[in-house]
Order: sequence, then C-alpha cells, then structure tokens
Amino acid sequence: MGVFTKLLNWCSSRLMVRVILLLVLSMRSKGLVKLPANVSIPAVIGFGDSIIDPGNNNKVKTLVKCNFPPYGKDFQGGPTGRFCNGKIPSDLLVEELGIKNLLPAYLDPNLKPDDLVTGVCFASGASGYDPLTPKIASVISMSEQIEMFKEYIGKLKQIVGVDRTNFILANSFFLVVAGSDDIANTYFVARARQLQYDIPAYTDLMCNSASDFVKELYGLGARRIGVLGAPPIGCVPSQRTLAGGLERECAEEYNYAAKLFNSKLSRKLDSLSHLPNSRIVYIDIYNPLMDIIVNYHRYGYEVMDSGCCGTGKLEVAVLCNHLDSTCSDASKYVFWDSYHPTEKVYRQLVAGILQNYISRFF
Repeated sequence: MGVFTKLLNWCSSRLMVRVILLLVLSMRSKGLVKLPANVSIPAVIGFGDSIIDPGNNNKVKTLVKCNFPPYGKDFQGGPTGRFCNGKIPSDLLVEELGIKNLLPAYLDPNLKPDDLVTGVCFASGASGYDPLTPKIASVISMSEQIEMFKEYIGKLKQIVGVDRTNFILANSFFLVVAGSDDIANTYFVARARQLQYDIPAYTDLMCNSASDFVKELYGLGARRIGVLGAPPIGCVPSQRTLAGGLERECAEEYNYAAKLFNSKLSRKLDSLSHLPNSRIVYIDIYNPLMDIIVNYHRYGYEVMDSGCCGTGKLEVAVLCNHLDSTCSDASKYVFWDSYHPTEKVYRQLVAGILQNYISRFF
C-alpha cells in the first residue's frame, strides 16, 4: 500500500510538473506573432542606424556611443550600446516572433555560433543612405554593413552548410532602418549637402541609395525585406531645440524632407516587386510615431517634447552621460534622450508594424 501511495504521489507530481510547463509555455506564446501554416522565420537580420544598433558602435572609433549609464537604465545587465533605456525595435521583433530575446550586434565579441544562425544586426548609430553621413560621424557605412553581411554568410555556411544557409537567407526577416541621420545631421545640421542639392534632389539621392542597398541584399539571397521610412524627425526633441524656434515647435522643413523621402521610397520599393520570390515592403513609421507625439496623453505619456536624460533637449550619445540627471520613470516619456524613443514607444510601434505588415511578407 505504501508503494502504491508513493507511486501515486510520484505520478501526481509528474502531472503537476507537466501542467506547470504547459502553463509557462502558453504564457510565453502569448503575444507572439501567429505565422501562417508551413511558414517559418528562422532569423532576423538588421541593417541601418542607431534605432536598431545593439552595440556595433562600441567597436568603432566614434563619439556616437552609448555603452555607459544612463543608457540601459531599464535594460537587464545595464548599458550595452543600445541607444535607449531598454530594448530597441530589433530586440522586440525577435521577441515577438519567438526567435530569441535579443538581436545581438554582429561585432559583439561574445557572439556564439547559435547567435549567427538566428540572426544578428549590422546597424551602426549615425549611419545613413548618403555615403557622406557615416563619414561625418566616423561610423559603419551601409556599404560596409553589406561587406560584414557577406562575411556573416561565409560563417553561416561553415556552421550549417550551404543548403541551410540559403534557406535561412530566403526565409529570414531583413530589417532596414535608415534615413533620419541623412536628413537631420548631414543635410540640415551640418549643411554638408545644401550647396549641391535642394530637398527634392537630396531625397532622390537617399532614395536611389536605399533602392540599391535593397537590391544588393536581394542579390545576396534576402527575400523578405522590410524597409522603414523616415520618422517625423523634425519633432524629436533635439531638432525642436535646434530648428523649432523659441517655442520649440516641430521643425517643419525637416518633416517635409522626411515625408518626401518616404513617398519616393514607397514607390521605389513597389517597383522592385518584379524580383522573383521577393517580398520587399515599405513600412510607414512616420504616421504612427507622429500620432503618439501629437496624442501623447492618450497613449499614457506625460512628456513628448523632451527626453528623459538630462534636460532632454539636446543630450544624446556622449552628451547623455552619468553626470546628467535622469528622470525616475522613462515610461512617462515619449523620448529617452533628445533623439531616440523609449522602449515603451518602441513596443507600441513594433506591435503596430507586426499587426499591419507581417502578412505582406508571405
């Protein structure tokens, strides 16, 4: 009888463990993107600027860094080189797709083979489509990111073989985020292109460069490519300070350039639909972010025209450091520093992107 009781208790405990595991798994899958049957996204691979740079600039001789406090204020483990208080869009994307918790930097010295298989990010803060943009900031250009990607493909072939590599490239989600530094830094703040180009001509240059970049990715095996448009860059705190007048209004000329670029980029990407088996999608980020900025109270924010770091009006990168006072609760702010949104805003934006665009990649 004692043996039977022990066996019953053992079976009950085993059943309880299984129930707990099932509950945990069901909780983990909550909020994950539901993909169509027989569809998989084995990896996410990112390119672009500081919006999705997870720390590549840590390994670059540049002032455009953030691997120090108060960056990473709400990130487990502290500062990593992400231009945010917490996670950035590329992290949230792999999280929602159920691939992994974070999308690591390709230049991360602690990168493991498994990390390569499920995707990495080549983005570099302050980079852009205009080749002059990364030169001004001494960061990794888009063409250099392509060269790093080629190196990555070679490593991937060594790890999983040619066939699996081709499968990963053809089925992964490629995310491209650039353009805001071209408009804000190169064109308006540095005025490095204004003698050569008016705004329509400069947005043509950006758009042609973006199109060439996407075609190069396609030529290397990418098929599912999402390209984010420019945000309302004139409404970020630093640009309000620099070009928004005494009242720090949105710099409308900056926003005009962003909207013009976006309209051209959308048409340009549509024209690439003839590429066999391609799913190249323009993703609007301008309007969702503008909606949050304009209706910030409705979204649960208290401050939208200043960042959480320091005064919030100019501090970004090395100017946002441990000597600055930092707000106690970043979730009350639309912007973390004077240029980059908080994790809370990124979560809202990524949720909208997945809801509105994910079906277009299949």
